[in-house]
Amino acid sequence: MQRLEPRPVRAPQASPAQASAFGRPDQVDGSFSGDRPPLPERPVPPPPPEALLRAFGPPTPGSGGLQEPPSGRPGRRRTSSGPWWKADARTDPWRDPAAPAGLGAPAVYAEDEQPGPVVVDAKGRRKVRLRDLSVRLTTLAVLALLLVGIVAGGVGWYLTRTADESPLYAPGTTLSQVDPGITREPGSVSDIADAVIPAVVSIEVRVGQAGATGSGVVIDGGNGYIVTNNHVISGADDVEGAEIRAVFSDGSGSAARIVGRDPASDIAVIKVEKPGLVTASLGRSDDVVVGDPVVAIGSPLGLAGTVTSGIVSALDRPVRLSGEGTDTNAVISAVQTDAPINPGNSGGALVDASGALVGINTAIASTGAGGSIGLGFAIPIDTVKRITEQLISTGSAVHAALGVNARSVTDGARDGALVLNVEPGSAAARAGIREEDIIIAVGDTPVGSSEELVVAVDAYAPGEEVTVEFVRGGGDSQTVQATLDPA
Repeated sequence: MQRLEPRPVRAPQASPAQASAFGRPDQVDGSFSGDRPPLPERPVPPPPPEALLRAFGPPTPGSGGLQEPPSGRPGRRRTSSGPWWKADARTDPWRDPAAPAGLGAPAVYAEDEQPGPVVVDAKGRRKVRLRDLSVRLTTLAVLALLLVGIVAGGVGWYLTRTADESPLYAPGTTLSQVDPGITREPGSVSDIADAVIPAVVSIEVRVGQAGATGSGVVIDGGNGYIVTNNHVISGADDVEGAEIRAVFSDGSGSAARIVGRDPASDIAVIKVEKPGLVTASLGRSDDVVVGDPVVAIGSPLGLAGTVTSGIVSALDRPVRLSGEGTDTNAVISAVQTDAPINPGNSGGALVDASGALVGINTAIASTGAGGSIGLGFAIPIDTVKRITEQLISTGSAVHAALGVNARSVTDGARDGALVLNVEPGSAAARAGIREEDIIIAVGDTPVGSSEELVVAVDAYAPGEEVTVEFVRGGGDSQTVQATLDPA
């Protein structure tokens, strides 16, 4: 075999330009100039402590990659039959301290542990994480959005300024309408109002420089009789120069005269000389039940022909009536309704779904402001019919009386009317009722207050005999028979 000798290596000859640029100066020997300051000596670190050498020093010659336990006794080698043996155990120093060192795969970080805005997921896909974007990049993005908004707003403003405006007026314009074919069924509020409004009048009362308004209902159109409240017209009775005028739904008016009035029921009747009046149909109190729809028609606050609707919210509600500047002093067993009623509705109509008159509006519950709060009261039609027939016949009305003054009391278990005084020779005195007796019933009607006592007695006619139940001295109740007097 022939031995090959190495060929000499000859450096290429440098050109004059290269020698001038990179050649060694004539006055310099060696690679660097001789006057170059020497490098400072690197300090030699002190040897590590013996404890660190024992803990972290290299193993003794002939030992494995990791040191043996402090006891000096090596652990038992794991084999393929061991519970923790795996195929890569030979390269895993944590399973086998004597295993040779091995180079594993690069570290893989979770997305939350990867630094920077660009991360790599488990499938190798790159994603941008917005929370790690730099402040500069975020600022640039915001500025870009602002710039786009400014440009778009400016273009829109320019276009609206330069666009031609449409004419302000359009002569001959007509608006289209639809014909929905509205059906007003019988019994609707509009149907009831159309039938009843002609029978409801506005009443204007003038006494000197003062004036008042109310409402009324035509109950006998052939003779011109109109029913209203006593407190509406009482101020004009027997007053010189006083005027009462009825204004009808068609706008016409007529002077009216007082036929009769009853302060004990707050009912009055006036008469006009006007033929052909529409007469209201009268219903019956027994046909009215709680929850029935009702319509109130009158002239609240001077607004003639006003219609409101609601329901009957209670029956037989004892209500005491009185009014400033009037002699009304009545207690009625009222029909309570939530149909809005306001001052000026007094004397107006409360009708049912058939348009029949079931009450005369007379009072409202108020918090002090004088307006409707959803509680109005009407005199039941049976009472209205009975009193108006007497007024039209004789000019006055007669009521039954027991002859006692009473006030409401309760002992916590039972309510009643405490007798304060007994009129001499009255029905109560003849029956043996005394002062401080507590009346708890009249006939079959329980009495729980002084108002209920008045209503219970007024349900009878003068001369009728009734059973009065009362309690005396805290003992048991007892009854007496009383023949009622006319009041």
